[in-house]
Amino acid sequence: MIGCHTGHFFQVTASGGSYQDGLSCTIQGVPPGLYITEQEIYGDLLLRKPGADELSSPRKEPDLPIIYCGINAADTVEGAGNAFHTNGTPFTVLIPNLDRHFIHIKQYQDTNRTPRPGHASYASFMKYGPADDAIGAGIFSGRYTSTIVAAGAVAKHVLRKLGIDVFAYIREMAGVSCDEPDSKQALEYTERYKQMRRDYDPFYQEVYVGERIKRDMRFLEKTAVFAAIEKEINDIRSKQKEMKADEILDKYGVHHIVNCPDVKAADEMVRACSAITKQGDSSGGIVEVIAHGVPAGVGEPVFSKFDGELGKMLGIGAVKGVEVGAGFRVKDMTGYECNDRMRSENGKVVFDSNNAGGITGGLTTGQDIVVRLAVKPTPTIAKPQHTIDKYTLENKQLAAITRRDPTIVGRIWPVAESYMAIVLLDMLILNIGYQAVKEKVVKKSN
Repeated sequence: MIGCHTGHFFQVTASGGSYQDGLSCTIQGVPPGLYITEQEIYGDLLLRKPGADELSSPRKEPDLPIIYCGINAADTVEGAGNAFHTNGTPFTVLIPNLDRHFIHIKQYQDTNRTPRPGHASYASFMKYGPADDAIGAGIFSGRYTSTIVAAGAVAKHVLRKLGIDVFAYIREMAGVSCDEPDSKQALEYTERYKQMRRDYDPFYQEVYVGERIKRDMRFLEKTAVFAAIEKEINDIRSKQKEMKADEILDKYGVHHIVNCPDVKAADEMVRACSAITKQGDSSGGIVEVIAHGVPAGVGEPVFSKFDGELGKMLGIGAVKGVEVGAGFRVKDMTGYECNDRMRSENGKVVFDSNNAGGITGGLTTGQDIVVRLAVKPTPTIAKPQHTIDKYTLENKQLAAITRRDPTIVGRIWPVAESYMAIVLLDMLILNIGYQAVKEKVVKKSN
C-alpha cells in the first residue's frame, strides 16, 4: 500500500488496521541518546483512545504501546547509563488490538456489502477489490491515527528539548465555539487537562505507575502481560475513579470531558453534542493547534513550504479543511487589515498581529504557528440511510449497528497536535542542516 509514509529527515511509516492484530509506526530520524518510555507514549495515546468518556466510541481498546526496536537493550559499555535510550536506528512502536471480538467482526460482516455513507468503504472496495480490509474499515478506520499519536509523542519529546511546545484544543463542537484564548494560558490549560486524564486513566495507573510493564522487560515478557490484560480489560476499566465535574474543576481547573480552555463553553458543547446524539445523529467541530517557540526561517520554498506541509493534515481522517492564521477570513480583509505589521522593541522584532499564523512565504516568522482543522461529523450514525450493495449495485437501506463516536472532535485534537509535531520536527531538522552548511560555506568563503 503506497501512501503510508511521510517525512524528509524525520520519517514516519504507519501500518496495521482496526481489526488486524494491531498497528505500528516506524520512525526514522530519531536522535540517539533519548530516554523515551512507553509510559510517555501512552500518556498521549490515552487522550485519543476510544471509550474514555460519553462523547467517544464504546470500544474498549486500551491502546497500550510496545517499543519494539530503536533503543539499546542494555548499557553499551558497562556503567554507560544508556540502556533503553534511543540509538539512532529505526524506532518502532507496536499498538496491539486487545478489544477485537468476533461479535463486532460479525457486525461488520453483516453490513459490509452495503458501504456506510461518509466512510471510505465504497472507494476502498473499488481500489482494492474483494480482499479490501473492510472489517472496521481497516487502515481507513480512525484507529490508524494511534500511529500518528505515537510518532508525535516522540517528535514532541525532541521538540521540548529544543524549547518548542506543540499543543491543541477544541475550539468548536456541535456549533458551540469559544472565544480565542491567550496562547500561554491555553498551553497551561492543556497541560493540566492531560495530567487529569493520566491521573484518571486506570490503565495508565495500573500498567505503568503500578509497573505491570517495566522497562527492562523483553518483548515476549511484555506481550505475556498484554495477553493477561486482554482478559482483564473490563476489570481494569472498572477501577476508574468517577470523573466528578466539580472535583476536577477544583483540583485541575479543567473541564472533565472536553479539552477547551473555556469551561463554560465546554459544558455547552457537551449538551449540544448530546442533544444531536439522542436524535441518532453526530456532530463535528474545529480543533486549533499551536506551536510556540519556533524560530524564524523554518520551511523550504515552493514545494515544501511550511504551511504547505501542514496542509497534509488533511490526511487525518475526518478532517475536511485546514486553515493557517486568519485562514478563510482573509477574503474579507483589506491588505492593511491583513498585514502583520512589525516593529523593533529592545532588539527584538514584535508583530502587531498574527493573521499569517506565523508563516509568510512558506517560512516561519518566529511567531506562534496557528492552525485550525475543520472536523466533519462521525459518518457512522443510527439514522437509516440509503446506500447500495457494492457487489450487485442494488439500492439498499443501512442503519449502523457498529460501535461509533457521537463526535470525533474530542479524539482528533491529540492527533492534530502530534501531526503538527511530526511536520515541525522534520522541517526543523531540514533547516538546522541547511543553516549548518551555510555557516561552513560562508566561513570558508571569507
